[in-house]
Amino acid sequence: MDAEKSSSSSFEDLSNINEQERAEMNSSTEQKEAASTSDNQSPELMDILGNGSLLKKVIREGTGERPEGRDIAIINYTGRLEDGTIVEEERNAMVQIDDVEVVQGLDMALKLMNVGEQAEVTVDARFAYGELGFKNENNPERTIPPNAKIIYIVELVSTNEEGDQQSNAARKETGNRKRLRGNFWMKRQEYNMAIQSYRRALEYLDESASAADGAGPEVSNADLQELLEDRMKVYNNLALAQLKIAAYDAALKSVDHVLQCQPNNAKALFRKGKILDAKGDTKGAISFLQKAATIDEDDKLIQSELSKLILKSKREARNEKDLYQKMLGHAQKLEQKSKSPPASQNRETSKLSSLFQFKLWGYLMGSILIGVAGVAIYRYNNRYF
Repeated sequence: MDAEKSSSSSFEDLSNINEQERAEMNSSTEQKEAASTSDNQSPELMDILGNGSLLKKVIREGTGERPEGRDIAIINYTGRLEDGTIVEEERNAMVQIDDVEVVQGLDMALKLMNVGEQAEVTVDARFAYGELGFKNENNPERTIPPNAKIIYIVELVSTNEEGDQQSNAARKETGNRKRLRGNFWMKRQEYNMAIQSYRRALEYLDESASAADGAGPEVSNADLQELLEDRMKVYNNLALAQLKIAAYDAALKSVDHVLQCQPNNAKALFRKGKILDAKGDTKGAISFLQKAATIDEDDKLIQSELSKLILKSKREARNEKDLYQKMLGHAQKLEQKSKSPPASQNRETSKLSSLFQFKLWGYLMGSILIGVAGVAIYRYNNRYF
């Protein structure tokens, strides 16, 4: 078992920025469409973003309503490269609008289609598979090269509001589909997209929401247990995605959700150790990795990370000791300097003392000579008078 791998398989704030950017794009899209209509331009060709990176051309008009954010759409689509090579093809695919379940460009274009409409949507690489492209391991012929523009022929079959899907089985299926989509983004190292998918998966896999719906048969204990297991998978993967973008506090909350329900979940213990290490708590990280290593003795990754942290802890202790000794030695030197004045100061004091003694002796000798001279003069004066 590899504790660092997803079960099936770019901060919180950063994913919010993505949502804001997408909202701005949607607003720009609506403005472009309005401008096109007001200027009597042909509605069959639309430059959605105004820079040529996302184009929509109507092939067959639709007569139904348009989907809105969070609506669930059923679509048929085929994606081709510019040379005509088919790289994607789906029939009756269920897609939730704004939930990054298809490439971003196609997601935005769906909101501008009516039910029954068929359109050609040309998506620049930035809003498709970007610089990474997509390696199709199951069907190598459909691998998408880096920086590839994709031309989609898409049909909007139907659309329904999110609330129309309320049964426990349907919520579980949708939640796990979003979890797997999150794993897809994790593999691509697009962690913000993964976070968005995992958050939405948790909304569907919430057992309290399922119970509150009151739709369908009563949820059994076995079903609740399965739902709990699915939620734990999502929280574990969400913690990893948040760790990757350095959202450490959010990652701790996610992994603690797992440990509250499953205290011996080795993957969660391992993740918490990694998060604490990233936050600078080496001692705390070691304790969680040790517990994870005890539970899953065969996991080489846990053992390796634990060994690294133990060595790191010893280095930190040694560095701390060296620093303390340096500080102590410096303090002792300062104390010695305060007790004994510097040699230069001693020499100066000695010079001053010698000079004082010389002046004192000079003063005494001068006094004696003056006294002797006085006596001699007195005697001399007495001799002549």
